[in-house]
Amino acid sequence: MAASTSVKVVLLDIEGTVCPISFVKDVLFPYSLKALPKTLETQWDDPEFAKYRDAFPPEYSSSKEALEAHFQDLVAKDVKIAYLKSLQGYLWQEGYASGDLKAPLFPDVAAKLSGWQSKGLEIMIYSSGSVAAQKLLFKHTDASPSDFTPLISDWFDTVNAGLKTEASSYKTIASKHPGFSPGEWLFLSDNVKEVDAAIEAGMQSIVVQRPGNAPLPPEVPRRLRVIETFDAFDGDLNIQAN
Repeated sequence: MAASTSVKVVLLDIEGTVCPISFVKDVLFPYSLKALPKTLETQWDDPEFAKYRDAFPPEYSSSKEALEAHFQDLVAKDVKIAYLKSLQGYLWQEGYASGDLKAPLFPDVAAKLSGWQSKGLEIMIYSSGSVAAQKLLFKHTDASPSDFTPLISDWFDTVNAGLKTEASSYKTIASKHPGFSPGEWLFLSDNVKEVDAAIEAGMQSIVVQRPGNAPLPPEVPRRLRVIETFDAFDGDLNIQAN
């Protein structure tokens, strides 16, 4: 099975697609939990922090204790809500700047992103993490050079596009770039429901099954294309035969 050679835009998920789920769950989430108490203590009334604080519902933004408890609960449940993701991105800034945080890309990602961009393909990101957090991650990777933001032409999250499991979100994304028809987009994600939503919106979409991802139900490979590495693509985004 092959992706159409008419692909003009590669739209990428992040977690479980370009970097391991473990980086988010085992590194980024704990870092934000550890950084929050000091941030609340030293920046509570800081105008820069206030916009993140005030985005929380009033019952949680009224006190440091309430905000911290709610933050911890949301992280524990991996709730994908905009005000949590925005604050997490803010807390990760210091870690990336200090070098404590570096995003570990899967080995095939760096070369493929550079190759796609050099061929004239547009590379865009769609993640439940905030756009600010996305940019931090791609600016501070473990590749050399580490900054991939110059390769990426647009960024989407649940605020400017919508929930990733809804077809309307992918239609919104496509509408932001009317020069490309939905069929010229290829969305790559580890999440089957997201792939289904993108296909419903008219995009091409493929499931990416990486090490550390949850096993796919047996029926998924029977109805959707599945790859384990971006090296499965040739230069024209066809899936190469084994």
